[in-house]
Amino acid sequence: MPFKELARLDKTVHEPARLAIMSALYACTIAEFLFLQELTGLTKGNLSCHLSKLEEAGLIEVDKHFIRKKIPQTTIRITPKGRSTMEAYWKKVDDIRSVIQQWRPVEASR
Repeated sequence: MPFKELARLDKTVHEPARLAIMSALYACTIAEFLFLQELTGLTKGNLSCHLSKLEEAGLIEVDKHFIRKKIPQTTIRITPKGRSTMEAYWKKVDDIRSVIQQWRPVEASR
């Protein structure tokens, strides 16, 4: 059943905020923290928490540095593992969608 497969999706990526972050990074490869915050609508703390989980999973790299020794800047980059994880995730979602579109339940008799 395709519906059971939905429950087996990679939960690290499938969580909506992390899916938004990973999709954005897949598209642009690298982004600044404030750009991702604006793009996703997450608070700083919430974004930081999700980034930590993605970094622990090896899907992204977070680089914190200073510009001209004064201005903090955090950049986030998708890793090769993150890119392949997203491709596998999207393929699985597409496969599930394809099966569901072909599936026609038998209508209950009235």
